Amino acid sequence: MANSVKKSLIPNTFYDQARQNRRGLYWLTPVIVLILYLCVMGVFIWLQRLQHDSVMVVPIDQETRQQRLTMVIAALSLVIVFSLLALWRYTRFRTRAEAALIAETGFRRAMENSMSTGMRVFDMSGRIAYVNPAFCRMIGWNEADLIGRTAPFPYWVPGRHSHHQEVLDLILSGRTPNSGLEVEAQRRDGSRFTARMYVSPLRDPNGEQIGWMTSMTDITEPKRIREAMTAAHERFMTVLEGLDDAISVTADTPEGLELLFANRTYRRFFGAQGHGHEELLGGRLGRFTDETVETYSSQAQRWFEVHHRMLAWTDGRRVRLQVARDITERRKHEEASRVQQDKIQLTSRLTTMGEMASSLAHELNQPLTAINNYSMGAVAMLRSGKAKPEQLLEALEKAAAQAERAGKIISRIREFVKRSEPRRQAVPITQIIDNAVSFADIDARKRRIEIAVELPEHLPMVLADPILIEQVLLNLLKNGVEAMEGSDYHILHVNISLYDQMLEVAVIDRGYGLKNPERLFEPFYSTKSEGLGMGLNICRTIIESHHGRLWAMENPEGGTIFRFSLPCAQAEMQPTTDSPKEIQA
Repeated sequence: MANSVKKSLIPNTFYDQARQNRRGLYWLTPVIVLILYLCVMGVFIWLQRLQHDSVMVVPIDQETRQQRLTMVIAALSLVIVFSLLALWRYTRFRTRAEAALIAETGFRRAMENSMSTGMRVFDMSGRIAYVNPAFCRMIGWNEADLIGRTAPFPYWVPGRHSHHQEVLDLILSGRTPNSGLEVEAQRRDGSRFTARMYVSPLRDPNGEQIGWMTSMTDITEPKRIREAMTAAHERFMTVLEGLDDAISVTADTPEGLELLFANRTYRRFFGAQGHGHEELLGGRLGRFTDETVETYSSQAQRWFEVHHRMLAWTDGRRVRLQVARDITERRKHEEASRVQQDKIQLTSRLTTMGEMASSLAHELNQPLTAINNYSMGAVAMLRSGKAKPEQLLEALEKAAAQAERAGKIISRIREFVKRSEPRRQAVPITQIIDNAVSFADIDARKRRIEIAVELPEHLPMVLADPILIEQVLLNLLKNGVEAMEGSDYHILHVNISLYDQMLEVAVIDRGYGLKNPERLFEPFYSTKSEGLGMGLNICRTIIESHHGRLWAMENPEGGTIFRFSLPCAQAEMQPTTDSPKEIQA
């Protein structure tokens, strides 16, 4: 029962149909022979009765002969019956075999007709002996137009008969490759197509070859798609090979990284090995985010900007795609630009000090004059012989205090104008403001301007280079003092506020206001006749390098408000202390 379930139902349909068509035929011949035999025996028995009734006395010899004749007829009847049974069995077997053959032929013909592959048979002389419907549909010619035809065939391309004849000779010689042949044919409507043809020998039941069986498949569309994909791949590879970035793809193996792809730039730097990819990874394994990392390669002696990503390879494996851009020249330019910027900033500070030279001389003259006076008084008391130790000590302490004051001024000037590397550190904003105001106050007192600072309580520290921020604030204070010279209002306000982890410093003056505010931060643009036009541009560059912003706006009460923002130390240091995390693949 289980075997009957496993059998395919497709051929049974043909077998059942064949049995139905021939089920009432195979037993007719033995039945007719048996009826004729019975008729003969009936006639024979009837004749024997007639003879027995007509002859009352039968001689003994005649009776013996009659018995023997009866025995012979009985034996002959048995032989005939057995022969009829054997004939009936053979007829039944042959009928079933014919039904199976018809079913098998019908099944194979139906299967052949449903195929899209064109089948064609050549005899040994190259004459077409058979074509299937798929072949006829493929070339557009009927079976009657092809059977019995010899070369040249109607589907041969005009002008290329010699090439087609060479292919036919190759088929008939049996030297066709196992991979098949690619041939071009022409349909009846004149259109052409490309086909892949396979050839196999056709043999009779005795094993003798009687022809060649060929199968043809239309590959015009697959060939077009393949050629388009090949062209697209060539274009893609041309682009990849022409890129200045080093592109590599590796897979993780127990032996290390296996290099799956590398473009020309990668091979120029690192060769055809995966060591360069591993070196640029820098020991960072895992699945990275889209963060770009700058890495120095000792093998290539170059700086690279490396972008890493995990993706699925063509075989389904997880692989590492790495794009490394050579930034050596860019880093050189950035370093040169940084050095030049430092020089410009130093020049700006020296220029500021030069402009304040007279005020600084006056500021230093006061403690020096006081030191001189206290010293001369002490000398006079000693010469008079009336000097008291308490008075002498007081004079010397005051002289020392003025000397310390002068020393702090000089130290502050040296710290401001000396050339040093930018150092961003957590520093209180009050310290920066005090130092800048102490410098600007010298020039402000000369112009009779008061600098008023408003500081809220509990201000957080900022992450900044104090010297550079002092330079920015001093420049803004100096501009505000100069703008308010001749004004009826004599207070320059400095306000500090906190917004979203950013400290904002505002310098508010009531001077002559803004002129051409859109050009205020342009290089070499200045509203002062003796100005170089680089002060505000340098200030903006410094603030932006600290991840802040510098801008100006009109004061509603007259004058200008300059504002700049700086990130708080905690908000700025938090993301920088965390190293890029890896997500394990």
